[in-house]
Amino acid sequence: MKRDWWYRFLFLIFLTAISIMAIIPTLFKFDEDSKFPITSKINMGLDLQGGLYMILGIDFNNVYKDEIKGYLRKAEYELSEQKIESKLGELDVRIPTDPQYTLIISDPKKVEEAKAKIREYFANVIRMTDESGATLKFGLQDSWKDYIESQSVSKSIEVVRNRIDEFGVTEPEIISQGKDRIIVQLPGVKDIERAKELIGKTAKLEFKIVNDEISAETLAGWIKRTEEAGIVYKKGERFSDYMSKVNEFLKADLPKDYEIAFQKTVSKITNEIEAKVPFLVDVAPRITGDDLADASVQIDQQKNEPYVSMNFKSSGAKLFEKVTGENVGKRMAVILDGNVYTAPNIIAKIGGGRAQITLGTGNYNALLQQAKDIALVLRAGALPVQLDFLEQRIVGPSLGQDSISRASWASIISCVLVFIFAIIYYRLSGAIAVITLVLNVLFVLACLVGMGATLTLPGIAGIALTVGMAVDGNIIIYERIREEVRKKVSFYKSVEAGFDNAFWTILDANITTALAGLCLLNFGTGPVRGFAVTLLIGLAATVYTSYFVSKIFFEFYMTKVEGQDLSI
Repeated sequence: MKRDWWYRFLFLIFLTAISIMAIIPTLFKFDEDSKFPITSKINMGLDLQGGLYMILGIDFNNVYKDEIKGYLRKAEYELSEQKIESKLGELDVRIPTDPQYTLIISDPKKVEEAKAKIREYFANVIRMTDESGATLKFGLQDSWKDYIESQSVSKSIEVVRNRIDEFGVTEPEIISQGKDRIIVQLPGVKDIERAKELIGKTAKLEFKIVNDEISAETLAGWIKRTEEAGIVYKKGERFSDYMSKVNEFLKADLPKDYEIAFQKTVSKITNEIEAKVPFLVDVAPRITGDDLADASVQIDQQKNEPYVSMNFKSSGAKLFEKVTGENVGKRMAVILDGNVYTAPNIIAKIGGGRAQITLGTGNYNALLQQAKDIALVLRAGALPVQLDFLEQRIVGPSLGQDSISRASWASIISCVLVFIFAIIYYRLSGAIAVITLVLNVLFVLACLVGMGATLTLPGIAGIALTVGMAVDGNIIIYERIREEVRKKVSFYKSVEAGFDNAFWTILDANITTALAGLCLLNFGTGPVRGFAVTLLIGLAATVYTSYFVSKIFFEFYMTKVEGQDLSI
């Protein structure tokens, strides 16, 4: 045999050995703690190993309300820096898609100056819609609402992906659908409820000043009236929706610019709300999660209780110091997703840009897990919008196993039929084709392991299609060889001419199919991408095995028979 043949043969042996080692952990279901050199396994998709499928929706009308409220609060602080006192007024939601908020300037003589400053700082975000003396009404710019819509979905996908990555899910599928839908697929998730909670938690962190001028008895009486009116929290309801109903019902009783928030006590056994302590807090937050730089879990050494430590950005630290300095003696509520976690008294101005969320007493492990989850969603980023669960499907592992079983049997039966046909029709050459087909599938599976790609049910179909394409490549070569034999050309020359004449045909056929696969990979979603991945890997393996590996075996065969025989 020639030296270059040995190089090609040794390369084939090397690839085969590596590929076999790559798929052994998957075939024998090795644990991650296994001492086997390769621990990676083929990632199974949602349809093969079960998991969680969700469609999340965005209500942009609520987003607009929060945005205009937040920017007018910022405008209030900017005017304060310029010695122009102001306060927030009423929220007008008669047009749901264009909520408007009023800002009242304390000194009517400074209205024009205030308008100029607001235009200077927020011209691209808010617009003035009405003016009545010292009362200015503002709404969001249409261009800013368009920006919110375009950024909300992409930012939400990014945040959800960050949270899922920290949650430890392998190969999640997170894609947008339209301008207000997000599809999330989490294969292999066991703790469904915790995954949903982490994904859906908006991580809307707010610091609000508590109004203690209204007594606890008065607050309790207001909440009792809401319950008598049939406004009660129902299990499964979003707590923020319940709070909105309470505040709407008590609108006439509540002091201006204040609303009700609750501190919940949740049962450690039933996970249901046992008690709700009402607080009267600012409508617009003084500081938000946008000012946060980092969050981590710490342990109180004296009480041996976990808490969440927060560090603010430089701008947030400055604002935090200003707010605490202006409200010494009052309480500041730390509110996350509508729940008051703590409301400590402000004893003095707080500098340094640090704060914490305490979780109370209870089971240490449960509190530690809660602290980790809170730190996770704060660190991974706050969702820019509230996501509503529009659809949820839990795919059981038994259904995935049934899919694997059926697909495996279908693949085995089809491969056996193809192998039998190849051996009967092409005899010894057919046996060579069978070997190349087996190597083809082996290389595809090894590539899935090496690339960390996910195998889905359509992906298995892609492998089956790859086998068909590989058979087609062998047939093209063999028929070209037969044509040469019919011309009375020697067997050795016939094999050589058959491979030379078939190469470009095989390459062209696979390139055109690969272009279609690239389109599916680029524009497709979910199962379509799974099919495209295995198809593209399979096409590359097909060109190598159908032509180059077959040529290695034929050259060996022709050398052994010295070109005097050809079983085809």
